[in-house]
Amino acid sequence: MKKIINSLSVAALFSVIILTTFTGCSNNNGNSKEMQAKIDSMQNILKTMSGDTLKSHLTKFDTLDFVIFSGQQWVRFHETHAKDIVVNWPDGHHTNGLARHLEDMKAMFVYAPDTRIKIHPIRFGNGTGEWTCVTGVMEGTFTKPMPLGKGKFIQPTGKAFKIPMCTVGHWKNGLMVEESLFWDNQTYMNQMGLGK
Repeated sequence: MKKIINSLSVAALFSVIILTTFTGCSNNNGNSKEMQAKIDSMQNILKTMSGDTLKSHLTKFDTLDFVIFSGQQWVRFHETHAKDIVVNWPDGHHTNGLARHLEDMKAMFVYAPDTRIKIHPIRFGNGTGEWTCVTGVMEGTFTKPMPLGKGKFIQPTGKAFKIPMCTVGHWKNGLMVEESLFWDNQTYMNQMGLGK
């Protein structure tokens, strides 16, 4: 696959050079408007094939989990999440919009304020960086009352949790437009002393 992408990159680059060399002068760059549009299009294709996009998205994701999520820096979520992001949760429901996603993230810290993700054992994506897949270990301790609604709470057990998790991200223009979160909710509850 990498060989195919590299061949495509070389072919695209060669096309840009040919187009640039053999065009007539009609603007400041010496290219007609039509030819400049083709050159710009090819350059955009090259950018998506370079692998830099994937590296950038994976680096952003490391910062998201290790610093922004773990440090509860909610005002920084816009650095990785689109305003209208769709988030798919482990229990099967999904939410629309960054504001709602932030509410859900904050709720996890109410009863386990030390929740954190500090490692990503596996991180990869497709060649263009449009898709990423990152595994991590989410851990924390159930030390504060867990709100159930209508003024009811589950009292903390003081038990720690440490569970594997995975996030699949769909990226456009440097931001995730869809995020799918995976972890075992039963194990999560069991480790906090709430399993049945």
